[in-house]
Amino acid sequence: MYTRTLLITTALISLLCNIPAEAQAHCQVPCGIYDDGARFTSMREDVTTIGKATAEIEKLAGKTDATSANQLSRWLPNHEKHASRIIQVVSTYFLTQKIKPVASDDKAHASYLNKLQAAHQVMRAAMKAKQTVSPDSVKGLSDAIDSFEQSMK
Repeated sequence: MYTRTLLITTALISLLCNIPAEAQAHCQVPCGIYDDGARFTSMREDVTTIGKATAEIEKLAGKTDATSANQLSRWLPNHEKHASRIIQVVSTYFLTQKIKPVASDDKAHASYLNKLQAAHQVMRAAMKAKQTVSPDSVKGLSDAIDSFEQSMK
């Protein structure tokens, strides 16, 4: 009886551990199904969440009551998760699938470099948003996403 219960418990834990916690930005199968607009909308939603988290963290900072401590402990990882999600979308969707390298003597090379630079600026701005709790970092991230979207047109 004990062995059977242990096996069932182990099987359930194994199944639960293999459930993806979060959907990826896009698969890496060459399906040709792309929706850049949806990715930019998603990143803007993440920026909005980071902005809300930043405001809440600033509001709760220094408070010592249990409710404030609880809320602060929930906003901090959420703040970081949404910045990480932006980095993930830029790296796994745009850099691996949408921004294609071209030869340096190709006339499209300047456009390629512009897209790379804009993508890198978004990733660095998202990193800065993770490192700080500042409305300026949120604004910088939002501006970087806008510039990146323009470069992708």
